[in-house]
Amino acid sequence: MMGGVPWDPILFAPTTQCRLCVVHDPKKEVNPSRISGLFFFQSSAAPPPYSKREKAAAAAAMPPKFDPSQIVEVYVRVTGGEVGAASSLAPKIGPLGLSPKKIGEDIAKETAKDWKGLRVTVKLTVQNRQAKVAVVPSAAALVIKALKEPERDRKKTKNIKHNGNISLDDVIEIARVMKPRSMAKDLAGTVKEILGTCVSVGCTVDGKDPKDLQTEITDGDVEVPEA
Repeated sequence: MMGGVPWDPILFAPTTQCRLCVVHDPKKEVNPSRISGLFFFQSSAAPPPYSKREKAAAAAAMPPKFDPSQIVEVYVRVTGGEVGAASSLAPKIGPLGLSPKKIGEDIAKETAKDWKGLRVTVKLTVQNRQAKVAVVPSAAALVIKALKEPERDRKKTKNIKHNGNISLDDVIEIARVMKPRSMAKDLAGTVKEILGTCVSVGCTVDGKDPKDLQTEITDGDVEVPEA
């Protein structure tokens, strides 16, 4: 009964999951253009049983189960010495069975001493639900660290300019650290790459513009050791 008028279902169109029910006013003739309404409701009938072939296809489509003994490497970008938001770590380490809060604390502890306040990349080596934390510094992070700037509160100090000065020896040491990840064929090429990073950071090298030192290395005026 709806609004004082009895409503009867006149058509059932069974589908896999539900039935389509068309209702009308029984006092009037059925006119497809004037059907009063459509209602969907859950079918009480059980779904059809799956065949062996369908079950096998469904099992093959499922992803393999995670093996805890497998070694997995995860890279995350963090601020040294700060516990990052668990929501940023959860999508990467949650499927590995690790606690984002605990991993965030471990990362903050590992990076607090040498990389506090600097943006660095951290490699997590996960095996048997245990994670080892290792810092994978970028060239920019190494250059900023070599400037030995005083610690600043990132929340209070904005738009920090790294306009200090480092020595060429510092640049060569940074180049030795970055050599395994460099595309240059010799150390001189890696040194020029680091000088390019100094340009983007905004610092000078031995009081000179890093671009001038790149030119001097290319011309042979400044010698760079082979290794």
